[in-house]
Amino acid sequence: MSPRILSPLFVLALCAVPAAAEELRVMSYNVWGGGANEEKGIDETLAVLRAANPDIVGIQETRTEGEVCEADYCPPGGTSVAAALAEAMGFYHYDQTAENVALWANAIISRYPIGPATPNDLCVPIEAPGRTVWACNVHLDDEPYQPYQLLGIEYGPAPFIDNAEDAIRFAEETRGPAIALLIDDMAATAEGDITLVFGDFNEPSGHDWTEAAAEAGLHPIAVDWPTTGALESLGFKDAYRVVHPDPVAKPAFTWTPWGDEADPEDHHDRIDFVLVRGDVAVTDAAIVGEAGPRTDLAVDPWPSDHRAVLAVITYD
Repeated sequence: MSPRILSPLFVLALCAVPAAAEELRVMSYNVWGGGANEEKGIDETLAVLRAANPDIVGIQETRTEGEVCEADYCPPGGTSVAAALAEAMGFYHYDQTAENVALWANAIISRYPIGPATPNDLCVPIEAPGRTVWACNVHLDDEPYQPYQLLGIEYGPAPFIDNAEDAIRFAEETRGPAIALLIDDMAATAEGDITLVFGDFNEPSGHDWTEAAAEAGLHPIAVDWPTTGALESLGFKDAYRVVHPDPVAKPAFTWTPWGDEADPEDHHDRIDFVLVRGDVAVTDAAIVGEAGPRTDLAVDPWPSDHRAVLAVITYD
């Protein structure tokens, strides 16, 4: 067969075909000890990861709650499950072992190689297809917990409050130092880099505590919560709310899959997040949890006291 000669116009057309966008599935997941708090192995936690099929995961509570665990004092105990989860998934892993106010038994696992961490141990570079992606992962302080303060639910020595201004002030005092550490670490990223922030923030979002949500009875008042707001002021987008902007139609509660939402001694809320910054599109997002009306992707049995957040991002 004689070789086929391509016309110049056909060659130009081939060169003009744009490259396909890369896709990453990214997840924030408080694993509540990965089974160890109930003296189980990692099998149920691993089933969640396999069902969600993420590429990068920010994990919180990789270790157990200690023998003494009070609202204002609860050091982690035991061994991190991150290495075992990563090995079972065929992933890389990094345990964030620094002791500071932004961490409580955190780790990052990834389908792709992980580079050295930033000085406060909060962010790592990941060699994703075609780009370096910075993954940052935090677990912020839950005491005082402002939703409980507003609702008169006892939790530690914090006083009760009745207005948004006090809620914001307490939230800034409680989590502001951790966010300062995170901002310092993000200085390692270059302009235009894709940056992900995963975390159990132990604070809601102003996208959820809106006037409409308060009128619907989901929250007591509207509050423009400062921690997610501080990151959004730096160019981050709340991945779940990009895809599901209506907090009344999609409350997306991650705290907690346990108990009755009408229980006066608790308050169900969205406190786990995937935040995204850079030249990237968020194309899908889901709450991963037990089968039920608050879950987009169901996995039973569900092994944690938090639901997880999964987002799909694309980039060139």
